[in-house]
Amino acid sequence: MTTSASHTSTNRGGSQSDPLAPRPSEGAVFSNSWPVRTGDIHPDRSLRLDAVARYLQDLGFDNLEANGAAQTHPLWVVRRTLIDVIRPITWPATVQLHRWCSALSSRWCTMRVRIESDGGGLIETEGFWININPRNGMPSRISEDFMAPLATTTDEHRLTWRRWITDITPNTAGTEFCLRPSDIDPFDHVNNAAYWQPAEASLRTHPTLPAAPYRAVLEYTKPITIDETVEIRTTHCSETSTVWFVCGNETRATAQFTKPARS
Repeated sequence: MTTSASHTSTNRGGSQSDPLAPRPSEGAVFSNSWPVRTGDIHPDRSLRLDAVARYLQDLGFDNLEANGAAQTHPLWVVRRTLIDVIRPITWPATVQLHRWCSALSSRWCTMRVRIESDGGGLIETEGFWININPRNGMPSRISEDFMAPLATTTDEHRLTWRRWITDITPNTAGTEFCLRPSDIDPFDHVNNAAYWQPAEASLRTHPTLPAAPYRAVLEYTKPITIDETVEIRTTHCSETSTVWFVCGNETRATAQFTKPARS
């Protein structure tokens, strides 16, 4: 591990069409690998997006454990996940995952994860993660010790939050997404990976977008609990598909699928 960074910096808030920062040539990059399981795939053997989201969670916890930070920074909430499916990953395969920080601030950061398969698949991701104080549930300052390795892969230290998906929720009837106990996390909220199931199902009704490459962005506004009724509303345009998660009259999350930005 070195203390200098070699990377392409993102702007402070970024935008939905920005290309993702490439993997740095030096600095704190955490890596791991594991096999793709049959529970991770569609009938056509391609890796599901909710499985990708779980991979990001698992790799993040592994990274905390490896850094000895599982006790000092145990709780992180994802506010946005971006997934670029460049070349689909298909089963059977082993995936190699590489994780590093692409931008940060005092209480949150964006973490890049590159997922490659030994079969030639490639998925690039970035998550906007907020450090949460487990005692009061509020965003909490990242310690200097924890921040030090993050800073080795980015010189962007004034990351700000800005919503990327601003499309107005359509006032049309949708379809119900039935929640299961297995969708709920230890904080009694729907786990962020579960949102990708109805989002990707809606995407697959688009006439052209499901074919790679495509970009998927999911932004979380307010948690959903198991006792709520969730309605999925979808609109398709020529090269865009948007999905809203609505409880009552309130939009809790939004997903959007587009063709990916080019570097």
